[in-house]
Amino acid sequence: MPIQSRHSPIKIRNMTLEDIKKVVQLQKAAFPYMAAEGVYWKPEQLKAHLQIFPQGQFVAEYNEKIIGSCSSLIISLEPEYKEHSWKEACGDSFFKNHNPKGDTLYGADVSSHPDHRRLGVATKLYTARQELAIKLNLRRIIAGGRLFNYCEYSKEFSPIDYVVKVKRREIKEPVLSFQLRNHFKFVKILPNYMKDPRSLNYATFIEWKNPHFKEKS
Repeated sequence: MPIQSRHSPIKIRNMTLEDIKKVVQLQKAAFPYMAAEGVYWKPEQLKAHLQIFPQGQFVAEYNEKIIGSCSSLIISLEPEYKEHSWKEACGDSFFKNHNPKGDTLYGADVSSHPDHRRLGVATKLYTARQELAIKLNLRRIIAGGRLFNYCEYSKEFSPIDYVVKVKRREIKEPVLSFQLRNHFKFVKILPNYMKDPRSLNYATFIEWKNPHFKEKS
């Protein structure tokens, strides 16, 4: 496993058009189960994201290689904890429902290359999102999180019981545990969130509230 050094730090920056091909390959490596179902960003979708909301698209570089990325958009959810699918939240994958006047940053995805994990890539990308939400004075960040290991426990537990056990650290769950460590709160289960054989299409509605948010007059 590569080790981060002072001479080769992880750099977080905004995505560019030149990054698109590399991000597509990263997606396939990061989400092989979903990629097999055809669920990963396509070049035309990433291009649309950059045209609509360039500030919300980030990549992580290590030794001049892209090893992580995340995509985001601004939305208004009515009611604020409305049940939704990934496709609905992300405007049919093209961020068509991006609303610059919205109050919520929606985390469409975070990916990190399997050969470069445990370097804090996802944490740095989450931090970049939080800094963006503070800069834009957005009220919160929300997302639908994969229940990565739920397929191994679905015959024993309902999704909500599974989450309870993850929160009690009785079950190892890499995605939700990571999100909780990064100050997100679990809100509720989202059924039929996206086509995902690992999560059996369930997701967690997670939320981070901006502690610096100021009500607009």
